Amino acid sequence: MTHPRPFLTAAWRYLAMVNFEVPPDVLRPLVPRGTELDTWQGATLASVVGFRFLETRVLGFSIPGHRDFDEVNLRFYVRRRAGDGAWRRAVVFVRELVPRRAIALVARWRYNEPYSAVRMRHELDMADAGDGLPGRAAYAWRLGGRWHKLEVRTVGEPRVPDADSEGAFIAEHYWGYTVQRDGGCNEYRVEHPPWRVWRATAAQLDCDVTAVYGAAFAECLASPARSAFVAEGSPVSVYPGRRLAAPTAKSARDL
Repeated sequence: MTHPRPFLTAAWRYLAMVNFEVPPDVLRPLVPRGTELDTWQGATLASVVGFRFLETRVLGFSIPGHRDFDEVNLRFYVRRRAGDGAWRRAVVFVRELVPRRAIALVARWRYNEPYSAVRMRHELDMADAGDGLPGRAAYAWRLGGRWHKLEVRTVGEPRVPDADSEGAFIAEHYWGYTVQRDGGCNEYRVEHPPWRVWRATAAQLDCDVTAVYGAAFAECLASPARSAFVAEGSPVSVYPGRRLAAPTAKSARDL
């Protein structure tokens, strides 16, 4: 059997993950066809995630000036029963921010992912975290005339979370689903080893939620976070997507 070549390879590092409980009715209109909302102990969650995107290659090629950059995204969690009966636990992105216009254009073209290009910056103090010293990962972006910021502070040694823990539910996803322009759905696979995570001592989302993510998320993302982590990250491979579900006649007509 011939395995497909990754569309994209990179290293994702120091993923600051701040997690919120969100009413299911907020997310249901965004759920791709053929999938359903996934929950953690009955809670429907969404995460604001900031991280470093490093050593990026598209189809094996490195593009000067586009290898290393930041990303901040808002994502939530779905699942789909595969043909073998196993659940595929996955992420769906509400919005993804990067500092390079070409990256946003390629992501929208190839996967129809909701990317936008904005000014971004980061502050990382994680190199010695776990050696008895605290850590800090902060990502900021400029949108709507102001800077917004995501920050997580950590303590202790990073470790791979237990398989049945909230940390694993948030960090360990190997599939993504994307709503297509005609209302259908694409599925793509993400490959990486399990990530070690640091426990958070404090987390902050300083953000005009309505301006960045829309009014539907304003109340839930302004509430205290349910949990937060920093994942160490690793090299990743993202594989070409495949068509999962076609639109119904009604959904195609309504677009």
